[in-house]
Amino acid sequence: MMSQPDQPLTLVIIDDHPMVRAGIRFELEKHPEAVQVIGEAVDVTSAISLVQELQPQVALLDVHMPGGNGGGGAEVAARCRNMQTKFLALSVSDSAEDVVAVIRAGARGYVTKTISTEELVQSILRVGAGDAAFSPRLAGFVLDAFGTAQVSETDEELDLLSAREQEVMRLIARGYTYKETAAELFISIKTVETHVSAVLRKLQLSNRNELTHWATVRNLV
Repeated sequence: MMSQPDQPLTLVIIDDHPMVRAGIRFELEKHPEAVQVIGEAVDVTSAISLVQELQPQVALLDVHMPGGNGGGGAEVAARCRNMQTKFLALSVSDSAEDVVAVIRAGARGYVTKTISTEELVQSILRVGAGDAAFSPRLAGFVLDAFGTAQVSETDEELDLLSAREQEVMRLIARGYTYKETAAELFISIKTVETHVSAVLRKLQLSNRNELTHWATVRNLV
């Protein structure tokens, strides 16, 4: 069991279901010595704003959420990757695809909503201390994904894209809007739209959600 921190870890709850947020808060508030809940968010956009504003030590992150660019919890983690906040995914889903996507986006752990309160608190403490935390068997998905050879820069599909298209692809896959991508690369929004269309056509993808998945499984975001 993890030792208690000198001060309770600050934490935000990110979930689009009010009853779920209320239940999690109720259970965690039974452990004020370990965790202090300082905020809640209901979708991707509000989650990013909340983390940027409060900079909690840990964020409990639902995987499937509305808002943003359709990337759900993985989008939140990716957009906040360079901040001090550590993300622990808490989801009803135990699919390998969801687990790997959110971990590759920057989360430190992934537990399912069948977890007990004590186990959740311990997982939060582990993640807050910089360690990983997973529900049983989910860690295997991550080991399988990261234990295999990563797609290199000479990947045949990646080679179909120009250098600029690759830059645009990575930013869009991380959840940047067209406007934000244009500002980051000092190009026009129209040029971004043109590049995204070319990327989707060359990779035979239908939308940016598929593009995010394509880039995530190749560890390109």
